[in-house]
Amino acid sequence: MKGHVTMRTRTLLALVGVVSLAVTGCDYIVPPYDPGTATPKVNTTSGWSGIVTGVSEIGGAVHVDLAIENKTDDWSAMDVGYTTASVIDSSGKSTSCSKVFVGTSVFVNDGGWFIPNGFVMDGYTGDAQGTTQMLYVECAGVGKSAAAKLQINYRYITGPFNYYTPSTYNKASMNLDLTKVVSAMTYPVADKVPNVIEKADATIKGINDCTVKLGGVKRTDTGFEFSWETSNPSEYPAYVHIGIPPVLGADGILYGFYQSPHLAVAPVTPSKSKATWTTDVTVPKGGKGFYLLVPVETQQQKFFVDHVLDISDK
Repeated sequence: MKGHVTMRTRTLLALVGVVSLAVTGCDYIVPPYDPGTATPKVNTTSGWSGIVTGVSEIGGAVHVDLAIENKTDDWSAMDVGYTTASVIDSSGKSTSCSKVFVGTSVFVNDGGWFIPNGFVMDGYTGDAQGTTQMLYVECAGVGKSAAAKLQINYRYITGPFNYYTPSTYNKASMNLDLTKVVSAMTYPVADKVPNVIEKADATIKGINDCTVKLGGVKRTDTGFEFSWETSNPSEYPAYVHIGIPPVLGADGILYGFYQSPHLAVAPVTPSKSKATWTTDVTVPKGGKGFYLLVPVETQQQKFFVDHVLDISDK
């Protein structure tokens, strides 16, 4: 019995020491992951839509330019690395395509850039150097005149993104008629879904009862610089991660190389105070009609709810 009491006493003292260290040695207090907060169910009743924007022939291979529209009824990301495609000729023969770039971004750490329901795009930032990758497939051995249909197999996830819970992937297929080419597209809003787009100065609620607000938008020689402000009404220092938000413009391209939003630096917001910082994104000069896509840490650590801010007049 004495040994049991001694061990219990040591355990209690150790816990007191840990709590004391947490209060006095840390810069902020963050609530632990709450397994009781469920990730919303993935929508499985609909998916993405593909639009053929051009068909040509390169070196004996049919080349199909594409745009994709989010019709999942939620924020969604399509995994470029998983997508496969095959072209079907007029005789019904199917040929696999060796070059396939269809999706919202290259997935990293179980996620990629999510775009809003009703938005459409045809390119993304393909690497850390800012290279633009347009959406297309190319199939050798089938000429333009013989190509009749295109089948694309893909997978996608819907938001919010919860780092602690592996994403549930939906698998789906697109069957596109290559004789129906849409030569004039309007980006990035294909369908104005109610309550999706927020004003540029919207106040967004984040974790620990903090709020996030876009304080300013500045054009630079390389793109945009965004000024952010968090406000913390609580009794404890806190932080809110938002990653490095990308933009989707009137050219249909999603600018900003993907990284998980919890990896980006976020400043500590003192109790009853505010904090400011900046993020930037590379876009070409002369670009216009941009919407800012902002994943905001909400409810608990590494749980992100996406928002879209209208900066189309910037």
